[in-house]
Amino acid sequence: MKFPFLLTCGLMCSLALVACGGDDPVTDNPNNGGVKPSPDKPDPEQVDYKAPKYKDYYLDVNDWAKRASWNLANVHDPSVVLADDGYYYMYTTDASYGNVHSNHGHFFCRRSKNLVDWEFMGAAMGANAVPMWVKTKLNEIRTAMGLKASTVNWQDASKFGFWAPCVRRINSSLYRMYYVVTLPGNIDGDGTWTERCFIGLMESDDPSKLASWKDKGYVLTNYSDKGLNFRVANNQWERCYFKYNAIDPSLIVTDNGEHWLVYGSWHSGFAAVELDPVSGKVKASQGNPWGAANEAGYGQCIYSRKKSSRWQGSEAPEVVYHDGYYYMFVAYDELSVAYNTRVVRSEKITGPYKDILGTDVTNSGGEAYPIVTHPYKFGTDHEWVGISHCAVFDDGKGNWYYASQQRFPANYNGNAYSNAIMLGGVRQIVWTKEGWPLVLPERYGAVPQTTISEKDLIGKWQHIDLVYKYQKPDCSVDMTLNADHTITGSPFAETRWSFDASSNILSIGSIKLYLRRELDWEANPRTPTIVYAGLSSNKKTTYWGKRCTQ
Repeated sequence: MKFPFLLTCGLMCSLALVACGGDDPVTDNPNNGGVKPSPDKPDPEQVDYKAPKYKDYYLDVNDWAKRASWNLANVHDPSVVLADDGYYYMYTTDASYGNVHSNHGHFFCRRSKNLVDWEFMGAAMGANAVPMWVKTKLNEIRTAMGLKASTVNWQDASKFGFWAPCVRRINSSLYRMYYVVTLPGNIDGDGTWTERCFIGLMESDDPSKLASWKDKGYVLTNYSDKGLNFRVANNQWERCYFKYNAIDPSLIVTDNGEHWLVYGSWHSGFAAVELDPVSGKVKASQGNPWGAANEAGYGQCIYSRKKSSRWQGSEAPEVVYHDGYYYMFVAYDELSVAYNTRVVRSEKITGPYKDILGTDVTNSGGEAYPIVTHPYKFGTDHEWVGISHCAVFDDGKGNWYYASQQRFPANYNGNAYSNAIMLGGVRQIVWTKEGWPLVLPERYGAVPQTTISEKDLIGKWQHIDLVYKYQKPDCSVDMTLNADHTITGSPFAETRWSFDASSNILSIGSIKLYLRRELDWEANPRTPTIVYAGLSSNKKTTYWGKRCTQ
């Protein structure tokens, strides 16, 4: 499949490539960047730091026989869980460059103890055929719809999609994976809507053993508010047949112990449905997946980007609880280039969810801010595009992370299919004083979080305004922080800076930029540096930046 050519950045892109560097997670207060001294000479931890050496452009190891060298190559729609054995386990959608994963099972797993070096383990669902409960449930529904049994080839798994696993630790001996199976074809031939999807459940008592995952069967399918009026052509997106699309599940255990599944993709938005904590299945009686009387069994709408259209351009809800709020991270737009992430929050799992501007996306819909990730480019390096469908998780010590896929632009290195090169990216999250999450621009490199001093900030930086531009990356500009606290080439209205070492906040006028040590992945060799994330005064622009090394 060919992907659209990504427009190159204009004159605002930096013309000079500078090595920009960064370093391990925050060890004490996650807001102070560590507690270790910063002497005049380089800190030994920084000197001894070894940057990861695996390639981002991974085609020389893109073969099933070389999967032990993949690290985060061929990652799509990751879900990450920290298990009791100290490993982070990452599970992903079935996807790879050139489909080298085909016929090797479903929902591939990696594990890591440092979030940088990932060991490829194999498939959580070993069989290549479609789970038989899908056939049974589909034909049960089709009979109730007055339709004949499905004629698809249930033994040819290549025609089905195995998407978007969500894995959570329930307790020390129970891990749950909610997963998606998408079906080929239309409901009843030409002129009808596409066939439904299913969310299923697997359970494990030990994620270190792939064979321990046991399929528990059906959880949900697509719900329609149009009765049996499914004769909608499959290209009439704005009036599609289904209201809730049974895709992209996210399990959240509330602060009072309730289990909820948030799910949905495009169509009419996202639904939240309560689960039975014991079985992991829907708590309410469901009934047929259509009709107003049965909707409660499939959930209630808690998010919609567009109330007037089912062409939503939003998917992949990921919900986490932090300091009194449920934060829902949302993927916007098509996934090959424009993919970007927004976040909203609510004091209740069922909403109303509002963005940082107060927009009520549960009841009213609308664009959500802040922007969490967006296609971008540092200096003269290539763009990173398609950065979304995230997992958000913490280490239990106050440190939070964002993991997602990211892609090369089209025609990189003369490769017409380079946009299909998907790499996993783990990034640190910082929380603003107002309680909003910001994702740092550079991927996590386990750089030691030694204390940042004011002197460390003096010099050249690359700054990016993350502004929403469909299918166009935001490019960096250069600025210099001078020793006299002035700024040369300031992209801000203000031209002076100050630094609060106790909170690791760089202030430029009223703008607060949250600093961390991190790795400069564009430098050659990769080098530790300092990065920041912040918000504009109107909250519609997210600021990203990194300190450059000469």
